[in-house]
Amino acid sequence: MNKTLAACTGFIKRETVLCAALLLALVSVFLVPPDAAYAGYVDWDTLTLLFSLMAVMQSFSGGGLFVFLGERLLRKTRTSSQMLFALVFLPFFFSTVITNDVALITFVPFGIAVLKMSGQERLAVPVIALQTVAANMGSSLTPMGNPQNLYLYSKFSVGFSGLVLLMLPYVIVSGVCTALLVLLRRSAPVVPPAPSGTALSKKRCFISAAGFAVCLLALFGIIPPVAVAAVILVFLAAADRKLLGKIDYSLLATFAAFFVFIGNIGRIEQFREFISSAIEGRVVPVSALASQIVSNVPAALLLSGFSDDWRGLIAGCNIGGLGTLIASMASLISYKFLAKEFPEQRGRYLIYFTLCNIGLLALLLAVSFVL
Repeated sequence: MNKTLAACTGFIKRETVLCAALLLALVSVFLVPPDAAYAGYVDWDTLTLLFSLMAVMQSFSGGGLFVFLGERLLRKTRTSSQMLFALVFLPFFFSTVITNDVALITFVPFGIAVLKMSGQERLAVPVIALQTVAANMGSSLTPMGNPQNLYLYSKFSVGFSGLVLLMLPYVIVSGVCTALLVLLRRSAPVVPPAPSGTALSKKRCFISAAGFAVCLLALFGIIPPVAVAAVILVFLAAADRKLLGKIDYSLLATFAAFFVFIGNIGRIEQFREFISSAIEGRVVPVSALASQIVSNVPAALLLSGFSDDWRGLIAGCNIGGLGTLIASMASLISYKFLAKEFPEQRGRYLIYFTLCNIGLLALLLAVSFVL
């Protein structure tokens, strides 16, 4: 009995977000009894693409790519501030093209590898939190940067330049604030590490690169994500079963649970009536607030049925990606990486992450009123 209780307590401590997601999903089931509509809750494209990308990044890591690139980055940096700038602004810029999810799956493990090689694990919390902020805001600049932009861009036939010009002030302000948060940290010399001796497996990296390219094709709708995941699963089952065991399946379960919760919340009539009465003339703040509860992608899907103000919806849902841990589902990816590598820093991370996000959210909402 005591062993079972200890095991359950340990699981809850390790998988706090998953347990919270499962609890929310369970509560929502009592509010909206299961029916045929449940089948449409889970975004299988997102889940299968997430699985594929995690497998590819694990393969890159096993091939020594992160160590190889990390050693070269550290040879170019002399201070912790320079290293922070590089690690934080890589996802900021790349997320405009490869989406915030892909940027975080790619650069958070790379950042962790660099911190460990340089002996700067103490910076894990600010690095990963700021990488998350950077990816969420950088991705808001383009239609392909995140799912809510792509959806609203298509639904309202927004021109590419129109979206970029709309979000550019917010991206600039968030970029400047992120840079200031890096500069405010006390800089220290970074001594380049001795060669790790880890060999770069060119063959494995080539295979991984091919897998990543296929994932990008799925990301842009050229190949079905489910088909890509099936191919990767079969390939790994035959060639590298150990890698299959390293994939974070609890993250996939967390996403699935949140999809159920979000789907049910959107069907509660009182919630929909509240949104309908609240959104008129207040599209940006309502979009940002709704994102804190159901995350910004479902908020965009939900609120687009109540307003034709595409400018307010795009700005509000992108700004709304800041704030709580579930305001942008991509933020869960970063948290899971930190919880796995630095479990003792989870509480500190949540405090730092929340303070940074709430502060920037308030500032950008103020900017929206000025604009």
